Amino acid sequence: MEIADIFREHYVNYPYGLVREQRHVIRDIISCRTPAMGRGAVYSCPDCGKKHFSWLSCGNRNCPKCGNDKVTKYLTKQQQNILPVNYFMVTLTLPHELHSLCRKYPTAVFNAFFKCAQSSIKELALNPRYLNGNVGIIATLQTWRRDGEYHPHIHCLVPGGGISRDKKFWLYPKKRDFLIPAKPLSILFRGKMRFELQQLNLFAETPAETWSKHWVTDCRNVGNGMSSFKYLAPYMQRGFMGNNRLINYDGKCVTFRYTDSATGKKRLRVVSPIEFMKLYLQHVLPSGFQKTRYYGFLGSANKNTVRELRILILSTRYSVPPEVEVFSSPKHECPHCGKEMIFAGLSARAPP
Repeated sequence: MEIADIFREHYVNYPYGLVREQRHVIRDIISCRTPAMGRGAVYSCPDCGKKHFSWLSCGNRNCPKCGNDKVTKYLTKQQQNILPVNYFMVTLTLPHELHSLCRKYPTAVFNAFFKCAQSSIKELALNPRYLNGNVGIIATLQTWRRDGEYHPHIHCLVPGGGISRDKKFWLYPKKRDFLIPAKPLSILFRGKMRFELQQLNLFAETPAETWSKHWVTDCRNVGNGMSSFKYLAPYMQRGFMGNNRLINYDGKCVTFRYTDSATGKKRLRVVSPIEFMKLYLQHVLPSGFQKTRYYGFLGSANKNTVRELRILILSTRYSVPPEVEVFSSPKHECPHCGKEMIFAGLSARAPP
């Protein structure tokens, strides 16, 4: 029972219009790790000599199968880039009054969203009342609530501190478990988005009440780097949900599991296959859109290397670094003897 089964059986009867990216997602999900891919990978066990064949993955970032592999690769890579400080998760949410604009002009509105989110965080961090330094930001866009409904927001992972204006010292927040306040961030972010939409000639399409209501923002200490990356990686590397959340599919109803954000309890949602496809496909972003971006001293244009940042932190440290959680990536184990297999090449068919 997989999400691919739902698309495979019902895509021909899908009654809603599809853009090119959505059609590609459907094609890739249906084809992923099947003979439709044309080639597969051969793994060989150095211990018992058995060979294992697996059809290639599609690589689509919305595919529920490929997403898990990408999460593992991302976490393995990021383990080398973690700084010896606690991290903060800053979340900024667009109000529902802007949802129609997001759907109509996704690239323009989401680019403005990224721009305003990161500049708001950096501006408040430069305030002497909070940090008075330049921060680094890893920002990723998520368009769904846990139950699948449309809910655009950006998660920003920020190391707990920053570089002084003269670039000579590492600065910690005034209060170690507090980075920037949510209310001023909300006001600043709302004002910046208003200006950006005016520049895009989209302001006239927004309801007047959009600009008088409170915009939801949040900033909290989330602990050491690896635990933070493990929380954020699934949002960066995969789509709305994976196969592990699919509870039941009988051809007429789809039941999937989600965690209620208010209570923390597990809940089930039951929808028709067509409604499930609609939920899933509404989160497909435009082709080539960069949903994860790096800013500040973590940006690609910054000259500070991870090693230089660690030296700067350790040279100005006045407390014990947080305990680092080690991430171990799963291995390809031989189904016969359990030993780790090695990649033996590509083939158009399974070995005899």
